[in-house]
Amino acid sequence: MRTSEGVALAIVAVSFIIAINLYQDMPEMMPSHWNAAGEVDGYLPKLWALFLMPAITVGILALFAGLPRIPSLSANIRGIRKEYDAFTVIIIGFFFYIYLLTILWVFELQFGIIRMLVPAFAVMIYSVGLLVKNVKRNKYIGIRTPWTLGSDRVWDKTHKLAAKLYKAAGLASLLGLLFEGYFALAFLIGPVIIVSAYAIIYSYFEHKNEKGMRR
Repeated sequence: MRTSEGVALAIVAVSFIIAINLYQDMPEMMPSHWNAAGEVDGYLPKLWALFLMPAITVGILALFAGLPRIPSLSANIRGIRKEYDAFTVIIIGFFFYIYLLTILWVFELQFGIIRMLVPAFAVMIYSVGLLVKNVKRNKYIGIRTPWTLGSDRVWDKTHKLAAKLYKAAGLASLLGLLFEGYFALAFLIGPVIIVSAYAIIYSYFEHKNEKGMRR
């Protein structure tokens, strides 16, 4: 087992320990969803609320542990193994952080939920930039458009640019700390949407440029 997998597994184990130890003290219905204004608009029975997120992280960890074992992807991941391992821990930590926020809300430590998500989301998006910088063409990880998948050149140029843009988007999303509700949400997801859309469009024009070069 790799160190990153061990750390991620420990985080998952802690979430299950928390669920087991707090089960008797939790109300029968627990908050499970917040709207864009940061208001609770969904509840789940405590069994689901306490154990669903840990169960989901088990599945996510299994996925991330399994991808490097896919023959068509293993060589690719070896080239970005450090970044991939870090992202594995970050994504598991991200879901664990959301889980803790849900529990703290039940204990009436109420806060602006959107604002609290901002730093965790910023770290995750920044780490996406680190992850995709050197990833080679594949069907599982990266910006997979018909144009990137059809050319190593278009793939590499798109991902070199996207790496910088996702890191910038992660930093830009921190501006959401200055706001609440809808404005915080706009800074939370707006930069990511813009960067993703731009990278897709960029890959198309790079494909067009490549076709022009071949004539």
